[in-house]
Amino acid sequence: MESHFAFGQLAGRRAALAVCLAFCTLGLSVSANAVGPKGKIITFDVTGAGTGAYQGTQPLAINPAGAITGLFCDPSTCHGFVRAPDGTITPFDVLGAAGTAAESINPAGAITGESWDGSGFYHGYVRAPDGSITPFDAPGAGTTVPDSYQGTYGTSINASGWISGYIIDDNGVYHGYVRAPDGTIAGFNARHAGANAGEGTWPAGISGLSTAGVIAGSYQDTYGVYHGLVRSPNGFILPIEAWGAGRGYGQGTQTSSINTAGAITGQFIDHRGVIHGFLRTPDGFIIWFDYQGAGRLPGQGTMGSSINSAGEIAGEYIDAHGVNRGLLRAPNGQFAPFDCPAKYAGTGSGQGTVPMSNNPAGAITGYCIDSNGAYHGFLLTP
Repeated sequence: MESHFAFGQLAGRRAALAVCLAFCTLGLSVSANAVGPKGKIITFDVTGAGTGAYQGTQPLAINPAGAITGLFCDPSTCHGFVRAPDGTITPFDVLGAAGTAAESINPAGAITGESWDGSGFYHGYVRAPDGSITPFDAPGAGTTVPDSYQGTYGTSINASGWISGYIIDDNGVYHGYVRAPDGTIAGFNARHAGANAGEGTWPAGISGLSTAGVIAGSYQDTYGVYHGLVRSPNGFILPIEAWGAGRGYGQGTQTSSINTAGAITGQFIDHRGVIHGFLRTPDGFIIWFDYQGAGRLPGQGTMGSSINSAGEIAGEYIDAHGVNRGLLRAPNGQFAPFDCPAKYAGTGSGQGTVPMSNNPAGAITGYCIDSNGAYHGFLLTP
């Protein structure tokens, strides 16, 4: 699931930060397999990406023009990359960083993410469309315990250049922030967010509804229960609770994405540990959904990863064998499952297809996890 521990416990979903070192050029393979009502899957690997477990190419976001950003890792460290609509791949690194990851790209091509230094502290950055990079640190970011994920993370950038993200402080607590295009940063916390290590508040996405944007995120309380949230530009925070979400440790509601209309998707974990996707409409009505092929054991189920302006949800389901499978949910509630080609998607637990982002045209990007645990990027065309 998409959440605040993406760079730690969720190494297999967002950042296999098993370090990398090289420059890259395009490595492209194409599969013309039809997938439901969609087009075809194009797989791609950044040259220089590793082929071992937690190495490889991980696309995380796609903009309306079809430009994709993410990270790639070899056995030494990780780098950011941007893939143009014509397939050209440009790697990039924050100057002086030990590693770089990119998480979000806006319509103009501006990118945000984070880098980490030689001591293992994290720093946010914004990369302009011309390739210039401006690092930043949000107030309160931790700097006391090396290699403990303390620091600043950039998670989303909207059309106006506003960035949402989170920090991990000296005590391991998460706090949200929003950064204006002029560099001004304002921190925020959900009212009932926990204050122990691993707890706190973290944004998942920022919309372009207004200049400052509406932020969707999550928080974990002192009992270890997850709750979604939506934050308006004036700073008002409203909790999101999906009906059926569990109230035990590690259970509850998590948001993943918000679109330009204010619709939100994510997932909730019930009292049995099973995962269910949900859609929150702009007026606050919550619809939860499950794909019939999803597993029904703890850690299995259905997840919403990204929602585009048309209301299409790209997500995944974890089947009864623990394999990740791609999924598209149409606005009318119909599902279209899809998988990466067998060469790139393993069939063991924790392997398979992991969609991360979809754009207004209906293109979906994400990554495949092969039988060796290595990552390969994919683009599912409309």
